[in-house]
Amino acid sequence: MENNKGQKDTDKLLGQTMELSDLIDYQEGSIVSRTIIDKATGTCTLFAFDSGQGLSEHTAPFDALVYIPDGEAEVTISGKVNQLTKGKMIVMPANEPHALRAIKKFKMMLVMIKS
Repeated sequence: MENNKGQKDTDKLLGQTMELSDLIDYQEGSIVSRTIIDKATGTCTLFAFDSGQGLSEHTAPFDALVYIPDGEAEVTISGKVNQLTKGKMIVMPANEPHALRAIKKFKMMLVMIKS
């Protein structure tokens, strides 16, 4: 039932023009996420990280594109630190350890293609 509600929410976005940053709000002391597309072939998820929040080092079996529409983040890939600001993007390679941390609160679009 919950999944169906989520699908109805994403269906409302189809064919609509909108500002990416307006689709999600920051929440104090938290990380918020909103699924935009969820298909067997890949996902597109929008995140909002409050300052100081992050994701600890992990790996994923697929390449993932990260785009920052707002704020400032530190993305570490295989020990290399990358600083991303509004309008910047990076591709995180499959099976490489990576972590994210909010230098300032930031929003992130994560696009993962599963092939």
